[in-house]
Amino acid sequence: MTTDIHAEDARFAAEFSPDVTVERVAAVYAEALLDVAQASGLAEALIEELSDVVREVLDPRPDFEAILASSVIPHEQKSQVLRRVFEGRLSQPLLDFLQVLSRRGRLDCLRAIARAVQEEWIRRQNQIRVKVRTAIALSPETVAELKSAIQTLLKQLPIIEQRVEPDLLGGVVIEVGDTVFDASVAAQLERVRKQIIDRSAHEIQSRRDRFRYSE
Repeated sequence: MTTDIHAEDARFAAEFSPDVTVERVAAVYAEALLDVAQASGLAEALIEELSDVVREVLDPRPDFEAILASSVIPHEQKSQVLRRVFEGRLSQPLLDFLQVLSRRGRLDCLRAIARAVQEEWIRRQNQIRVKVRTAIALSPETVAELKSAIQTLLKQLPIIEQRVEPDLLGGVVIEVGDTVFDASVAAQLERVRKQIIDRSAHEIQSRRDRFRYSE
């Protein structure tokens, strides 16, 4: 495992230039980590571990994150810090990966890498994030129908992320990754969209009726 990650490190050194974007750096490191993790059957465990590092270590300790991201602290010191903080707490493959990031001066990209790992894993599972903003909460039946419609259209399993915005004009906004729907796709989704709007209108009217009858 360690040897594989270090081999990837050599590729990184040849590929990256100083002006490459953080997102691009994160995407390539994420792909390399998942390649190694999947080959060993550890992908889901490493993804969860990396998320825990962000949530349980970086989020509550911005001072520690600043140390890792600092360009003036040499790799040797960061390496010692990583071992002191994470040895025995993280799996060896992930600790090795953090050491690779330290040696390449890319620990400042750790958050971005964690996000990129999540997105790359979703892509490899043939899934896609779907953001649904509605004026009222959707019923489970409507969510299921929406998922089915999107899966049929895109041939990917949608991960529905709902957000209620009571002042939303039009009743519903559906965002599917970065996909721009052409007219034919928009037309196919329109039926589901209309059902959501109709149910939203019905729910709003029911609330008005209940309020009026209670006066």
